[in-house]
Amino acid sequence: MSDLINDPNAGRLIYGLRDTGYNVKTAAADIIDNSIAAGAETINIAIDVLHDGRKIVHFGDDGHGMDRLGVWNAMRYGADRRPDAKSLGKFGLGLKTASSSVCKRYSVISRKSEDQALAKLTWDLDHVEKENVWEMLSEDVTSDQLEMFEELCGPTGTLVVWENCDRLLSKEYTPGTREKQAVKLMANALSKHIALVFHRFLDPTDERERNVVIRINGESVKAWNPFYPQKSEQVLAPNKQKIEVELFDGGVEVAGMKAWIIPHRRDMTKEEESEFARISNRAQGFYVYREGRLIQDGGWMDVFGSPEPHTSLLRIEFDFGHELDEAFRIDVKKSRILFHPDLEDGLRAILQPIYREAKLRYKRESRDDANDHETVNHTSSNKNIAGTSNTAKPQVTATDVKTQTVELTNNRGARIRIRAPIQNDVNPDTIYVEAVTDITSGHLWEPAYRSPNSSDHVPGVLLNKHHDFYQKIYQRAAANGYAVEGMDLLLYAFAMAEQNNTDKELEPVFEDIRAEISANLRKLLRNVPDPEPSELTEDSE
Repeated sequence: MSDLINDPNAGRLIYGLRDTGYNVKTAAADIIDNSIAAGAETINIAIDVLHDGRKIVHFGDDGHGMDRLGVWNAMRYGADRRPDAKSLGKFGLGLKTASSSVCKRYSVISRKSEDQALAKLTWDLDHVEKENVWEMLSEDVTSDQLEMFEELCGPTGTLVVWENCDRLLSKEYTPGTREKQAVKLMANALSKHIALVFHRFLDPTDERERNVVIRINGESVKAWNPFYPQKSEQVLAPNKQKIEVELFDGGVEVAGMKAWIIPHRRDMTKEEESEFARISNRAQGFYVYREGRLIQDGGWMDVFGSPEPHTSLLRIEFDFGHELDEAFRIDVKKSRILFHPDLEDGLRAILQPIYREAKLRYKRESRDDANDHETVNHTSSNKNIAGTSNTAKPQVTATDVKTQTVELTNNRGARIRIRAPIQNDVNPDTIYVEAVTDITSGHLWEPAYRSPNSSDHVPGVLLNKHHDFYQKIYQRAAANGYAVEGMDLLLYAFAMAEQNNTDKELEPVFEDIRAEISANLRKLLRNVPDPEPSELTEDSE
């Protein structure tokens, strides 16, 4: 073969590059990357729906701008590398693939100084397909475009224009009110995305990146920090916040990492939850930043399993610079990276204790919330026990609230003194069985001596609302009165058997048995999930 140059089919490839995985939000973020790389302090986005249904999007920035040669290079598929390696632009494809993923015709209009003529070049996908050649269009700047340049950029800068936007919306609309409403909703979603992706640039109090103002249809985008640092707790020790990553050439670069545990819903107002924390399964996991720009939000990236409710309070802030691009195999859209399996193992070892702690905090808070809305009814159990006088149980002869001791007669003899919870002024309806939140021993149940006043104490049983058995079994059984009563009577019978056969010498033995049963139950229930709110129904009795 005399000619080894094998140029791609222009029409097929330029259309094929529309489907590289962008959506409107990631495409717009790529255009903003270029503006930030150009030193812009202000970026304006205008989304317009014309009376005939045509949709046009303008991105204007006040960056350093380009002359005609600069515009030509920027519009080249696979543009030359920028001199600054830290630039948010990376592959020389973002402007083109991002734009064509949304529209069939896009232009770049720019100038470096006010006395310079505006330079403009256009890619029209239909023209490329028709001519089957990589040919841009060189057209005059229209009066509308000149007006938009002056409004959105100022004297100098760059204007990107998306026309023939056939993919701006996810579905087709007949021109009219519904279409305009759909565009408005899309603009709101775009604002939220930009608020997250560029929050370090948008937040004037964040000194890690220079400040940038971004507006959509004249309204400034406000930064949204996913870690809610005003109320969240950063729990990763300083000596674990630097991660050394070995490069393919044997060199070593450092990435940064922090771990944040977000407050539980019950500790926030509705506004805090919806506006600042935005807790959800999808929001947990790694938030990965390249040069201060978020490129991945949420997900555990094979370091841990799939997102699940008990870890929804944990978010990991992971930072790296351009030096680690190859190591993390960053994609064209700058929306995904991959961790090497060795790095996954290292991160898992560092984060495992924090992952476990986040689970425990979620469970504690969720259980407190469930306990505040108790649905388990122990009334039948108390009535049953009160009406069954011939059960074998100890006879109380004296109690001492100050020392928390009881004197009783049981199968071991008379006037036996042991330590036990002594409670006065108890609700008569819960005198024999009551679920409580102040058992700190970890036991599922504890015997107690209780009175509706300050005398005539009777033996009863206290149930630990925080124990897995109560949360996972009792709560699910709440709607079945017989199941709840059966468990209550079983634990009451255990407590009476213990108290009817104990003395000072055997007291620690029975306590050890309670501790072992309670611990085994926790282990056996470890893989049983806490009930979802939909599973907790009011007692049918």
